[in-house]
Amino acid sequence: MIQIQAANLDYKELNEKLRETEDDCTIENCCGQRFIATGMAGRTVTIHGVPGNALGAYLNGASIVVKANAQDAVGDTMNDGRILIYGNAGDAVGYAMRGGEIYIRGNAGYRAGIHMKEYKEKVPVIVIGGVAGSFLGEYQAGGVIIVLGLEAEGKRIVGNFPCTGMHGGKMFLRGNCEQIQFPSQVTARAATEEDKKELKEHLSAYCRLFDLDLEAILASPFTVLTPDSKNPYKQMYVAN
Repeated sequence: MIQIQAANLDYKELNEKLRETEDDCTIENCCGQRFIATGMAGRTVTIHGVPGNALGAYLNGASIVVKANAQDAVGDTMNDGRILIYGNAGDAVGYAMRGGEIYIRGNAGYRAGIHMKEYKEKVPVIVIGGVAGSFLGEYQAGGVIIVLGLEAEGKRIVGNFPCTGMHGGKMFLRGNCEQIQFPSQVTARAATEEDKKELKEHLSAYCRLFDLDLEAILASPFTVLTPDSKNPYKQMYVAN
């Protein structure tokens, strides 16, 4: 295992050192360095400290483990791989994400899952263990977003304007979510047993990695959100 001391490195120097080796790597004392592991494939990078914006951008199969919080744009346009965050994440997690998984133990900021998309067998997944900020799943075109609201301490599971412009994919929110206002072009319904089977597939690895009780989580009600059609916002832009 290669170890990089990041305390006195700027983001360019840190990424150069990271790419000097093809082995798994641990980064110590990370503090805001951007673009870590951009486009990386076939290895594991473990980070102690807080990485900066665009962690794992264009990730192409590598695994990233963050033992603290992460800043904005985690997994920007990532294609494949896994990002595991033991703390909270900033805004725009999974922006334009098109494959792989992002697992967050804590909360996520605004616009998580914005412009997520999928193609054939590539279905990206974001799981947020805490709560999510406003505009969750904005313009979502594909993939799966799951918010669990664990240890939310009375907070709403999601902020304002969730699913704005959503025209593909699926969202699962733990709870009945009766107090949340969703756009009229989105269907919100209680999860069925079939939905719970799909949830179990997505949450099995998440719960194993974070040492959570999968069955206890699945025992709660969930709300499923999907767009009403393949083009639910057509009426907003096309004249009659």
